Amino acid sequence: MEFLVEAIRLVTWQHVVMWIIGGLLIFLAIKKEMEPALLLPIGFGAILVNIPLSNVIGSGEIGGTGIIQWLFNVGIEASEALPLLLFIGIGAMIDFEPLIVNPKLMILGAFAQLGIFLTLILAVLLGFPIRDGAAIAIIGAADGPTSILVAMKLASNYIGPIMVVAYSYMALVPIIQPAVIRCTTTKKERLIRMDYTDRHASKSVKIFFPIIVTVVAGLIAPQSLALVGFLMFGNLIKECGVLGTLADTAKNALANLITLLLGITIAFQMQAAKFLSLQTLMIMGLGLFAFVFDTIGGIMCAKVMNLFCRKKINPMIGAAGISAFPMSARVVHKMGLKEDGSNYLLMHAVGANVSGQIASAVVGGLIIGLVL
Repeated sequence: MEFLVEAIRLVTWQHVVMWIIGGLLIFLAIKKEMEPALLLPIGFGAILVNIPLSNVIGSGEIGGTGIIQWLFNVGIEASEALPLLLFIGIGAMIDFEPLIVNPKLMILGAFAQLGIFLTLILAVLLGFPIRDGAAIAIIGAADGPTSILVAMKLASNYIGPIMVVAYSYMALVPIIQPAVIRCTTTKKERLIRMDYTDRHASKSVKIFFPIIVTVVAGLIAPQSLALVGFLMFGNLIKECGVLGTLADTAKNALANLITLLLGITIAFQMQAAKFLSLQTLMIMGLGLFAFVFDTIGGIMCAKVMNLFCRKKINPMIGAAGISAFPMSARVVHKMGLKEDGSNYLLMHAVGANVSGQIASAVVGGLIIGLVL
């Protein structure tokens, strides 16, 4: 009974706020179906780690290391194993054929990282150390595993808020991107038709593609090799044709399990004392700025390309150049159908989206190399 009284006595308003935040994330996951595999474990974990004397993070009275703290120490802090293993699953999901048959879409993926560099400059101007500014800026890629790896490599002081904001904005892609697209494109531009091409890449090309990308990325940005390499390894498992069962396991069971574990592990950094601060609000604002300007960067790149291309590109495709796969491609496809029910942009959007996956990992490696 004394233990119960002690636990209740230790509850602060900060704990209650974190319970509310956790409950809100769970509500969004279940009721609104916003990335439930991510937001549900993050929300539940936020409640777990903010219960006084909880043994999931360890405490002075109970001693030892709690399970969530152990998962964080081993799976993220020591080796970045969880986000890297997730990249194997993501790689096994991705079909790079739309990008292979239309390689100019890679340009859109590159320019859709514009917001990262603008946010880095803004964060430093606002007083953040360059390591923290760089870690915050990568939120704009809308790529949780890349954000985790960059924040850990740079030893940022704001790993928790960065992780949560990155995954939250990934979940908010269907809300944020349509508004940005409508503000930066005209009705005429959104009606640009892009005919579907029936070209296909050969099996050999699909096998060589992940190998070549890994080598090139490793030479350009060695610090990106872990992310790009594991992503491409997952894709090679899929495309080789002799590991069908493992490919299915990687993109389903492995990816889903790692996503759940990663979500609840991230919650270790959502302890009230670390999370509730003015800096967290600033990170949310900077993350949104990065995300919006990444989207704008891709759209503006498509508009510039249209000045030189005979076959016009629907600027909305540029918005899919961020790394949020496949959410961003779906958003663009749905918006295209809303404007013109017979304009199918999905394959073009997927091509830009997977190029953004590669570009964000490379940019993350470049930033680590530049800052360290």
